[in-house]
Amino acid sequence: MWQPSSISYVTEGTVTDVHISQNASQALLAFLQEANIQHKILIEDLQKVLENGNHLPTQRKRRSLSEYNYEVYHSLEELGRKSRAYKRAVWMDCGIHAREWIGPAFCQWFVREALLTYRSDAAMRKMLKHLYFYIMPVFNVDGYHFSWTHDRFWRKTRSRNSRFHCRGVDANRNWKVKWCDEGASMHPCDDTYCGPFPESEPEVKAVANFLRKHRKHIQAYLSFHAYAQMLLYPYSYKYATIPNFSCVESAAYKAVKALRSVYGVRYRYGPASRTLYVSSGSSMDWAYKNGIPYAFAFELRDTGHFGFLLPEVLIRPTCTETMLAVKNITMHLLKKCP
Repeated sequence: MWQPSSISYVTEGTVTDVHISQNASQALLAFLQEANIQHKILIEDLQKVLENGNHLPTQRKRRSLSEYNYEVYHSLEELGRKSRAYKRAVWMDCGIHAREWIGPAFCQWFVREALLTYRSDAAMRKMLKHLYFYIMPVFNVDGYHFSWTHDRFWRKTRSRNSRFHCRGVDANRNWKVKWCDEGASMHPCDDTYCGPFPESEPEVKAVANFLRKHRKHIQAYLSFHAYAQMLLYPYSYKYATIPNFSCVESAAYKAVKALRSVYGVRYRYGPASRTLYVSSGSSMDWAYKNGIPYAFAFELRDTGHFGFLLPEVLIRPTCTETMLAVKNITMHLLKKCP
């Protein structure tokens, strides 16, 4: 099951995305028809799609601006990193869940756009003049690599568990904010496994330490996921309203409005607990609770037709519209909000 993330979220009237083996498909279709359950086949042969994806070149042009192709997915070996000194800043991370390839694609796209449009785009110039951007193109490095080499639908990290054969922790359930409560699992074999303790994963620990060190300067935390076409803000773990709701809500509204202006793609926005589902131990909630006033999680395209297998032809439109949303949020930071 791709969406929702747990069977506990399946209720009457909800839409559920399921992938099944070819052998089981006929039996399931017969059952659905007999039970008069509405259904729609989105991908006839998932295995064929996966096999086509496995034929992607293992090495492509690397980091030269003139030659690097931003409209295809890139393996871990093709990505790089840079660091900068800090002042008021925005943190962005992509790929906290391994199978969500459109995330790392967007983080790279943002860097390219910043470099290419700095001179010609007044808004970009203002953003880069007043703020630094810390960008982590691939948060879950080992998991992302594993999704290229072994399991395209792998979600978690790749840490070992001494008591179970199952590997990995959900890096977005491993933060010390209502850790391992509703929306997270204590079983190591589950996709939403919260880990043996908060910040057990080196990836989470490293980012948490960095954010703690620089939290006085970081004004916004932006995390990019897929899929659902949503712009979410705290809280995830409870239904309460955040203190600076009006400022954050205004930024979200303007961001999705700007996003829709390009291709007409509609995003829902709102508190994660009400807009998506309740989940505990998320990076967005942790960032907000640790003093970063603007914390957002994007769920990029689409709403389920391709899901995690969003084709490369949709990288450009997805990144183009998302750029406008991110620029809107960033410009919002530069204005005073009561």
